[in-house]
Amino acid sequence: MLSRRNVRVKVMQVLYACSRDSSLDEKGAVKEYWKKIESSFDLLLFSLYDILQITKTATDDYEKRQTKHLPSDLDKVFKPKLWDNKMIQALARNGFLNQSFEKKKFSNLIDKDHFRTIYFEFLKEEPYTEYISRETNDDDTLEILLELFRFCRRSELFNEIIEDQFANWEDDKSLIVGTIKKVLKSVPNDNEKFIMEYYPDDETCKEYGEYLLKKTIADDKALLDLIEPVLNNWDADRVAVLDMIMLKMAVTEFLHCPTIPAKVTLNEYVELAKSYSTAKKQGIYQWCSR
Repeated sequence: MLSRRNVRVKVMQVLYACSRDSSLDEKGAVKEYWKKIESSFDLLLFSLYDILQITKTATDDYEKRQTKHLPSDLDKVFKPKLWDNKMIQALARNGFLNQSFEKKKFSNLIDKDHFRTIYFEFLKEEPYTEYISRETNDDDTLEILLELFRFCRRSELFNEIIEDQFANWEDDKSLIVGTIKKVLKSVPNDNEKFIMEYYPDDETCKEYGEYLLKKTIADDKALLDLIEPVLNNWDADRVAVLDMIMLKMAVTEFLHCPTIPAKVTLNEYVELAKSYSTAKKQGIYQWCSR
């Protein structure tokens, strides 16, 4: 599920924590790194839980419409298709997935009224009213579920809910979006534990990510000795902490990850710097331009 880019961000964040907390040794750093990896998977589970709770509100909506004495045209054709479809039902009836939700105690994290608020805001959207009003197939249902998640990402309330529980939402948002789409396309699935197919893999997270973290910590002084001579017109102590961390990570990757082409490493850290470096990018951009 996690790409090397996601992993680089997590390694960078842990190294920054180490630079701020001298009591955080290599063992503690590795522990913090794996907490971040686990949090990405939890974020995926939480996003699926939210989608299920929002779509379930369609059943309440349907029941209320059925009791109206003067139903509108929409009331007459309304069906809880957002909930009553094979994709959502496959997730809702998945025992392993529900056990995971219970284990994480997701139901205690959010006021259920928030789901209702999001649902009824989505009800105002043209794609949903159009979906309700016509005959639809599985492709239409997939698209409306994806549209619901797109709507959620635009929703201030939804973002507040996510950000309150997961500090990594902004870092992992694009990853979660892509994975949600894959999950919806894959269900129904005969494998009850299919969600574990999206658990971060060892090759990316352990063999690459944990190694990068450990090696950068272990070679800290040697990395500084390599970087310092090429910092034109800059003393090392004037380079922002986060810039220096990215430089050290990049050099570590150049020297000790031979399966990753140097051009890829260079491009990846330039992209990382665009999001996380200081305004002038004085550290990593200057070094990469040589």
